[in-house]
Amino acid sequence: MFDFLKNLMTEQHNDEPSTQIDNEKRIQIATCALFLEIANADDEFSVEEKEFIESTMKKIFNLDDKTVAELLELSKKQTEKSVSIYEFTDIINKSFDQDSKYEILKNLWRLVFADGKLDQYEEYFMRTISGNLHMEHSDMIAAKMEVKEELGKNSE
Repeated sequence: MFDFLKNLMTEQHNDEPSTQIDNEKRIQIATCALFLEIANADDEFSVEEKEFIESTMKKIFNLDDKTVAELLELSKKQTEKSVSIYEFTDIINKSFDQDSKYEILKNLWRLVFADGKLDQYEEYFMRTISGNLHMEHSDMIAAKMEVKEELGKNSE
């Protein structure tokens, strides 16, 4: 399974129906990679952030523990090889509508706040990701405010 997932990010695919499963895996990897980029933005990958990523990936994509662990490892390798986050946001842009991308922004903000603090680098990455997802700045701020309210962090 791990080798299958690893090959998904490197193989060339056309738009045949048989690539539907491959596309789903690429979406999972891209989403997980964005989570990892945000989690590592402040150079501290906390236990809370790792647990958030695991539970969110399970919930969003209906995955089991083993698959999530494999995705985390593969996504980590992909982010290390990647020149920028564009390759990940491009996959998401091609696969999700604005509402779904807004939900991704909210999950990314939940991840930012998972360790209880907002770092300047995390905020910078959120702006970059939001722009790459073709989201308005006001959408990024609205998602942040929604999550802060949800988490009871209105004082920040």
